[in-house]
Amino acid sequence: MLLRQWVCAALLWLLAALPVASQSKPVTNTPHLERRGDTTQLIVDGRPFLALAGELYNNSATSLEYMKSAWPRLAAMHLNTVLVPVSWALLEPSEGKFDYSLVDGLIRDARAQNLRLVFLWFGSWKNTWSSYAPDWVKRGFERFSRVQLGNGSGTERLSPLSEANRNADARAFAALMRRIREVDSNAHTVIMMQVENEVGVIPDARDHSPAANAAYDRPVPAELMEYLQRHKDSLNPELRARWQDAGFKTSGGWEAVFGSGLETEDLFMAWQYARYIGKVAEAGKAEYDLPMYANAALIRPNYVPGQYNSGGPLPHSMDIWKAGAPQLDFVAPDIYFEFKNWCAKYDRPGNPLFIPEAAGDAQGAANVFYAVGHHRAFGFSPFAIDGTESSGDGGKELARSYDVLSELAPLILENQPKGHVEGVLLEDLTPSQRVRLGGYTLNVSGGGPRRIFPGEPVSPEAPRGQSPHGIFIATAPDEFFLAGSGLTITFSADTPGPPLVGLATVEEGRFVDGRWIRGRTLAGDDTAQGNSVSLRGVAPGVLRVTVYRYR
Repeated sequence: MLLRQWVCAALLWLLAALPVASQSKPVTNTPHLERRGDTTQLIVDGRPFLALAGELYNNSATSLEYMKSAWPRLAAMHLNTVLVPVSWALLEPSEGKFDYSLVDGLIRDARAQNLRLVFLWFGSWKNTWSSYAPDWVKRGFERFSRVQLGNGSGTERLSPLSEANRNADARAFAALMRRIREVDSNAHTVIMMQVENEVGVIPDARDHSPAANAAYDRPVPAELMEYLQRHKDSLNPELRARWQDAGFKTSGGWEAVFGSGLETEDLFMAWQYARYIGKVAEAGKAEYDLPMYANAALIRPNYVPGQYNSGGPLPHSMDIWKAGAPQLDFVAPDIYFEFKNWCAKYDRPGNPLFIPEAAGDAQGAANVFYAVGHHRAFGFSPFAIDGTESSGDGGKELARSYDVLSELAPLILENQPKGHVEGVLLEDLTPSQRVRLGGYTLNVSGGGPRRIFPGEPVSPEAPRGQSPHGIFIATAPDEFFLAGSGLTITFSADTPGPPLVGLATVEEGRFVDGRWIRGRTLAGDDTAQGNSVSLRGVAPGVLRVTVYRYR
């Protein structure tokens, strides 16, 4: 008996003496971003998730009754995620009194259709304005200060330099996140949050309120200067050049550090918006730590600050945002023009690509292949999806694209971290492209005879305005899965060995419950006598291709 007591006491002492770090931490399945290889992926329920999404019209989700007929239609389009605005005015109709009935109903109804949600917090700003702020905030303009123009006039836009504005917004956002945690932390219907929407100042480049004028005259904040110095060699080239032209000063006023002009006023506002939104995000994450981001309205060619949303999270000010709002997981572009250009500017180290707004036309249905394949985007979301689905070719083409990509998603997500996924989008200036993948070069071009896929309606050409596009996955030595439309592909060798590459097997098919179901096997005329494969259908098709080397 004494020996047993001694052994038990010794074991208890040993367990107590173990370092805290060696004890296992509670496991959480909260949706989060995770770096895997050279790819950042969205993890939902412990697995990588590709958000094939759509954003609702701004006010559709203000009525549960209005949304009743929309949910099944959205699910039928092969979406797995819907971006849904949440209005501060409807969440907190009177100060400190919260109404969660709309949020609860949206989560419940989306879950019933097996759809995930990204909530868009329309709090202090939506498209620079403050139209979604509660009436008690709008009427309390003495307490909740506004952006002022240079001529002294006010605007319907809350100032980001006001602590009262920020604190009221942060309290409401924290209440929203607390409610989501209470009703959804086990089901994970809500997987991400957008904090505000397309912030910035128009038509001036900055706020000219007394608080803003005083801040503009003060030195650039020390924490921003420290960030710039630490990241001097990796800053956005435009920002670095502006700092360099002013002499790489390590302290001083905004114009001393960045030079005079509207561009410096834009950087000043970027810091103010970033600090404000970072604090709002911080309050929300303290309640429920979901991935959070801010989105940007992009710059039209030759526009100057004030003609675009001055201070928004744009590429030239992305470092300002990273310094001012480290609470955000990334910033995201709303892309309606120059798609490839903007994807490249936002796909940068520390900022994975998610596209919360895009055109929902036939071209948008092509763009998603490129974003996911080439830039490893973890989500794509055309705007006004509840109108797109009934608007003809755009909705039909997007549904076809999402159908194919949903089949391929497990294969894409498995192979992205290995560098085994690529995508193309051919345009007038790039009518062909060479892609290196899996030890081979894929020579990709448009043109060639159009092949009809089984069950496809006969049509003489691809949808009007849609560029040739595709996604390619190297799944094993000498094996590829190819999907897209409007492409002809030949293979050439990239590694030592026999110089010529032939097509061994070419199969049509699709994935059902993760299993490849073979359709027709192609050869002869359908493969240019074994020389090329063709993705030429109106609808994106999937091919499994194996190749071999010979001399």
